[in-house]
Amino acid sequence: MQREAKKQMQETGIGTKSQQALKLQQEQNKQERKVRSREKKEADELRMFELKQQNCGYRWVL
Repeated sequence: MQREAKKQMQETGIGTKSQQALKLQQEQNKQERKVRSREKKEADELRMFELKQQNCGYRWVL
């Protein structure tokens, strides 16, 4: 968080206020996408692990 705040403070002189607002919004969206993507990946990996665990027992029965 401190790094982001410092980065934003350094970029204040570039562009108009509306350009700065758009840039900030884009960065926030990027961070949100990154978090959602990571959560989805972890959920998918867990689901695949559980499926493999379920299927593992059936192979030995046959």
